[in-house]
Amino acid sequence: MSQWQPDDWRKLPILQQPTYNDPAELQDVEQKLKSYPPLVFAAETRELYRQLGQVCEGKGFLLQGGDCAESFSEFNAPKIRDTFKVILQMAIVMTFAGRCPVTKVARMAGQYAKPRSSDMETIDGVSLPSYRGDIINSFEFTEAARLPDPKRMLDAYHRSASTLNLLRAFAQGGLADLHQVNRWNMAFLENNPQKDRYVDIARRIQETLEFMEVIGVNSSNTPALHETTLFTSHEALLLNYEQALTRVDTLTGDWYNCSAHMLWIGERTRQLDHAHVQFFSGINNPIGCKVGPSMDEDELIRLIDALNPNNTPGRLTLITRMGADKLEANLPRLLRRVKAEGRNVVWSSDPMHGNTKTASTGYKTRNFDDILREIQQFFAAHNAEGTHAGGVHLEMTGQHVTECTGGAYNLGDSDLARAYKTQCDPRLNADQVLEMAFLVADHLRTGY
Repeated sequence: MSQWQPDDWRKLPILQQPTYNDPAELQDVEQKLKSYPPLVFAAETRELYRQLGQVCEGKGFLLQGGDCAESFSEFNAPKIRDTFKVILQMAIVMTFAGRCPVTKVARMAGQYAKPRSSDMETIDGVSLPSYRGDIINSFEFTEAARLPDPKRMLDAYHRSASTLNLLRAFAQGGLADLHQVNRWNMAFLENNPQKDRYVDIARRIQETLEFMEVIGVNSSNTPALHETTLFTSHEALLLNYEQALTRVDTLTGDWYNCSAHMLWIGERTRQLDHAHVQFFSGINNPIGCKVGPSMDEDELIRLIDALNPNNTPGRLTLITRMGADKLEANLPRLLRRVKAEGRNVVWSSDPMHGNTKTASTGYKTRNFDDILREIQQFFAAHNAEGTHAGGVHLEMTGQHVTECTGGAYNLGDSDLARAYKTQCDPRLNADQVLEMAFLVADHLRTGY
């Protein structure tokens, strides 16, 4: 591992990368990024590592969520605030109702690149390069917009820095104070079918806090009551950007990717002999890897050993994305093999990507009941195999969008057009997220 260098990936095959027309301009952008300050710090990353180690040992739960792809055009404080709020809202329900410590990791401050199933997109007979996220090109279907532009990496860096600054302010500046839990309710929560359950939890939290005040435990002497810790993550897809933000920690001498606390490899880029696995093998961040239904048991063990050769708890999170119709037949065999081989991993469920479909109205969507069914099967499989269901990984937003059907409001295909705002994949809205939080908490409290 001591011989690893951040640019080793350039010698290997790589998928899901743009083709830039001007190599000199690309190199100039990379050099600028190398001179910029880190976005996160190694000490923060090591704290996440420690918490995920606890999750790996069955003593916690990972909540990872946020936008499918962050957007330059929707970069604003209210959107960041609302996503922050809905993550906290979900976490407090899961922590209090589920009686389980929750590690909060946002898909924010860097989730600007997206893998695509095809290099080209065709509309009305016109073919252009696919949209790969705002860090690479633009969503508009024009030749100029779809041309990969390396300067977009600089834009992504600055937006990520601003997002992190605001998230830290929210987390440490009082918005996360448990005494103010009722303020986390957004206006449209008033009509939420889960409102009474949430209000009941808020009331019980307030009663607990009042008791703690009587015995001398308060915000002034117990910071955990006043502030929280929110880590950031994204899919490290564009390795030009990731390499430029990879630095040696002056305290340990280890390499860290300083673009986020946690990075993950997608299902399309996890080939053992390719660039992404090579790059991830050398950074000391906690890392994740998506695992689909086609994963072979032997391949998974080889992948685990390549990414976590020291078998350290908290280093590697396996994020299953199989689909409600395929998980039951495929996850148990992987759980059994990993357990039998004694590998230490966090198992997390991504119930979103395997349940994507096209609605009758032409919109790409996901059904809440399919998402819930995959989560239920995920918990049931772990219960049957004697392993720990360690987390959920959700594409969600604090906005009141209508992108996923079903849920307590029973959104249908005809509702999608009312507030379909995503540039990539459909997200759970704040109402659906709160409903999901209670369902997950029920599993955590009852032991599946």
